[in-house]
Amino acid sequence: MQHQEYFFKYKKYKIFAQYWLPDNCKGIILLVHGMGEHSARYEDYLIPELLAKHIAVITYDNFGHGKSSGTRGYCPSYNALMEVIEIVYHKANEIVTDLPVFLYGHSMGGNLVINYILRNNPKITGVILTSPFLRLAFQPPAWKIMMGKLFQKIAPSITLPSGLDVKAISRITEEVEKYKNDPLVHDRVSPNFSLPIIEAGKWAIDNAFQLETSILLAHGTEDQITDYSASKEFAKKTDYVQFVSFDGGYHELHNDLEKEKLISIVTTWIQDRF
Repeated sequence: MQHQEYFFKYKKYKIFAQYWLPDNCKGIILLVHGMGEHSARYEDYLIPELLAKHIAVITYDNFGHGKSSGTRGYCPSYNALMEVIEIVYHKANEIVTDLPVFLYGHSMGGNLVINYILRNNPKITGVILTSPFLRLAFQPPAWKIMMGKLFQKIAPSITLPSGLDVKAISRITEEVEKYKNDPLVHDRVSPNFSLPIIEAGKWAIDNAFQLETSILLAHGTEDQITDYSASKEFAKKTDYVQFVSFDGGYHELHNDLEKEKLISIVTTWIQDRF
């Protein structure tokens, strides 16, 4: 197996990326992480399970996340988020020429992935979404949204605490502690990051009927961070989505009590499309 870490430039930013290429590779997944975390958090369980099935993985740290440059929790624009996915998508095609390419997005990454395929229509075999950020599981106070819109205009790079309840990521205490003690995890977010993502989530639901790509969408019923009902609403608007509900599941299904069930469903779904 080959593992390669590298940086690439996007305007003034240095974006950290890495990929794993197993022997007898059958396809590749482009994995996009969630808000406040980073790509290496998937190395403990999810990525090794995919590699064991001869599925390559390429992933990266978004603006202001992990080992990438930029103010923690800030990005230049939503379009920049789309363009970085495009760069990594082309790299994935270089790594595994003529093999199936899948996109995998968790939480914020799910928002980015679904918007990327709806807006760019890339040549891919399928998409996996876990707990996608199509809508928050709670309604932010109206004043907070108004202040965010004001700051987006006058001070777009300002960052504030995200207010994430860390205990809501998993029912496994050890996973919560690992998250809390990870030096590359942060709780900062700027209006220029959060507000466009909220708007893009609504847009994705409204435009689900345009889908032409097979999607596996998994969401836990007890997710307190991203809205389970938004995923159901999205899935009902198209015949291209296979929706899998995890009863009692928290936000990070790949780090939750039924992670083995999730990876079994994901790998079977992928292998059926080779």
